[in-house]
Amino acid sequence: MSDTEVASVAALTHEGEGVVRGGKTAFVAGALPGEIIRFRRVRHHRRHDEAELVEVVEASAARVRPRCAHFGVCGGCALQHLAAEHQIEAKQEELKENLERIARTVPRAWLEPLRGPVWEYRRRARLGARFVTKKGRSLVGFRERLTTHIAEIERCEVLAPPLGTLIGPLSSLLTRLSIRERIPQIEAAVADNATALVLRVLDPPTPADLETLQAFERTHGVRLYLQPKGLDSVRRLERGGAAAPEEPLHYGLPDFGLKLELEPTDFIQVNALINQALVSRAVELLELEPDSRVLDLYCGLGNFTLPLARRCAFALGVEGDEALVGRARHNAAVNAICNVDFAAADLAQAPPPGWGLLAGRAFTHVLLDPPRAGAREVMPTIARLDPKRVLYISCHPGSLARDVGVLVHDHGFTLCAAGVLDMFPHTTHVESVAVLAPPGRG
Repeated sequence: MSDTEVASVAALTHEGEGVVRGGKTAFVAGALPGEIIRFRRVRHHRRHDEAELVEVVEASAARVRPRCAHFGVCGGCALQHLAAEHQIEAKQEELKENLERIARTVPRAWLEPLRGPVWEYRRRARLGARFVTKKGRSLVGFRERLTTHIAEIERCEVLAPPLGTLIGPLSSLLTRLSIRERIPQIEAAVADNATALVLRVLDPPTPADLETLQAFERTHGVRLYLQPKGLDSVRRLERGGAAAPEEPLHYGLPDFGLKLELEPTDFIQVNALINQALVSRAVELLELEPDSRVLDLYCGLGNFTLPLARRCAFALGVEGDEALVGRARHNAAVNAICNVDFAAADLAQAPPPGWGLLAGRAFTHVLLDPPRAGAREVMPTIARLDPKRVLYISCHPGSLARDVGVLVHDHGFTLCAAGVLDMFPHTTHVESVAVLAPPGRG
């Protein structure tokens, strides 16, 4: 073991690796802060080395035994060896560090983290698929850590039922198909009333393949879809005969008496119970009044817009995806909500090019839930609206901090509160919320 080193772990990286300092910094997957470890450097970079954990000499009190037998190989999770309460503390610390360093501000108050189930929570996933000739079978699941290979697993502990136990059966299904080498991906969505699986098919299935797929569907009680090209090509698997009409896929927001319909490839928040709690917290943090008028940016299929409309005079949802705008309007109609409107606009462009929809409209509150890239382009528009409250829901603390910094330093807003939510337990994804108020209202 002459090529190994012993050192203490100082911190975690944003990817959940232990940081060893002293000499050239090393990042060690599987190591936790405060531990003394034996490690071996395996990849060299200019500023740091990647290393493998050889032995935990002195373990952290926060270390736990991973529940998944494939942890460390499968890249779907990075933190199963860290107790759940410490995971959320680490994410809160990462949010704090980003706000201090990038936004150069701190909130007046820290919100209590939103917690939920830490196993069997993930209702939305994109699974890789690959036929491996040497193994004589198709593999289905997440990619291995640091490689492009599909991890060889039989079940997943974080996927929502029944999806977590379908990994092995899906592998067997694809292996039996003639087009097994032409199916690179499966999109999965667990709705309240059904589980949908979208197979990306680069070649059309044969009649025998279709029979095999239909039998799988009946056996496991799922809905199969085929996607030969882009998202607009997704079609329900032929079921043959006089099949009974199917209820649309949907999920509920019971605190608001809502049922939202969706297509199997639509974006939805992956953790159903955390989403329910987040929607309720959003309404609470915005401090709405009966005459409030709310602008919801990046609104998707109405996940926040429709609950907000239940508590205010009017809500406008804006989304860049025309199909999602149509779905949002449909959901408003299904739920008999009339004080709401939806519009499509390119939110990656600053106004005025596509923002005539805001002309002459006043809004008292703004909610935004942008993708990882954040919402830099819409910050000046939000500031000009001069809302009483802005609620920013983020899936990336760096872009959140950048945008908060714009509102605080360029437009005089106050960061009233911020906090994290445990949307993705056992991963390094940091989901957070920030509440801001304009000058004179903080």
